[in-house]
Amino acid sequence: MTTQDTLKLFERYVIGNYARSPIVAVRGEGSWLWDAEGKRYLDLFPGWGVNGIGHCHPRVVAAIRAQAGRLLHVANVPFYIEEQGRLAQLISERSFGGQVFFCNSGAEANEAAIKLARRYFADKAAEALRSGAEAKLPPLRHKVITTFNSFHGRTLTTVSATAQPKYHAGFYPLQPGFVHVPYDDPDVVAKVIDGETAAVMVEPVQGEGGVNVPSPDYLPRLRRICDDAGILLILDEVQTGVGRTGKWFGYQNWGVTPDIMSLAKALGGGLAIGAMVARPEIAKSLVPGTHASTFGGNPIACAAGIATFEAIEQEGLLENARSIGERIKARMAAAAKKTGIIRQVRGIGCMIGVELATPGADVVKRCMAQGLLINCTHDVVLRMLPSMAATPAEIDEGMDILERVLTTT
Repeated sequence: MTTQDTLKLFERYVIGNYARSPIVAVRGEGSWLWDAEGKRYLDLFPGWGVNGIGHCHPRVVAAIRAQAGRLLHVANVPFYIEEQGRLAQLISERSFGGQVFFCNSGAEANEAAIKLARRYFADKAAEALRSGAEAKLPPLRHKVITTFNSFHGRTLTTVSATAQPKYHAGFYPLQPGFVHVPYDDPDVVAKVIDGETAAVMVEPVQGEGGVNVPSPDYLPRLRRICDDAGILLILDEVQTGVGRTGKWFGYQNWGVTPDIMSLAKALGGGLAIGAMVARPEIAKSLVPGTHASTFGGNPIACAAGIATFEAIEQEGLLENARSIGERIKARMAAAAKKTGIIRQVRGIGCMIGVELATPGADVVKRCMAQGLLINCTHDVVLRMLPSMAATPAEIDEGMDILERVLTTT
């Protein structure tokens, strides 16, 4: 089938809710992607961060093939799934010892986190009622504080949590219960907390919002503020989790511990999977009947997740992620002096943003024409989420292309 054949199929049968380029992807390997015409692209934004260890990593492919021959799907009720338990153990032991709920995406993981926070405080209120302390009960805690330029998902609840008006347009009324404040400003968070606040939910590094890295004291101060107010700290690690920042989880760069964490993207090495992790004393509020996901934690996705953790650990990819980040930032800092249009280079590990003085969409198109895949977010920020397994030569090749395009912009 030719590219044009596929485009005609989409025009007739697929809803056009994505701004696609006329490219049909047919094969991927490591940091490389091939289209139907045989053109090869160096992919420094693989799968919007889903292919965190590259396209079709051999360990992940082998795990999927083996699992597909044993069990494709089985219901979470009434069965236990071995792979689900093993992946939960890997996540828990490398994070904060929490318990895991599995789903299929980052939006679902964030929905679960919000539901759990509300349910946790509903349970505390019910417990107080049972103890006869109803006269002392405060208002039910249900509000969640989120930040401007955040991105938490595309469901109606997570769109409401996302403090970007462009994602709200056409979907009013939004879900109530969300309070939006500036990112990297803990003082404002402290001021808006009231007796109805259940949690603060933030990304350790804002991704879609422009690759915004917070001040060193931001997350530690949020942790203290939440502790003092008796509320929960939820960290959206959908983009920063599973090695992206050079640590297993982004929060580990700041020495804090969340109460609840959401994961997705790189978790499955390319397969759809999400997870919500919570401290055991909070997780116990999700009793049977309170939340579920039919496909969540299916054997194949979990087998891929296990292989992803093994690859990162056994191939030294956390260290490589840190090295990649420093290499890109150094190259772009040098390019800033040559091009005159780079305002700032920021990021951590394999999560880099290059802020331009002009819109970046045309830069992305020109890079694509020269065989380099990157992204533009917030109009002027070039975003790169390269594979943690990328080589120095691949990074240099990509930076050569990007510098060449920026020099002629």
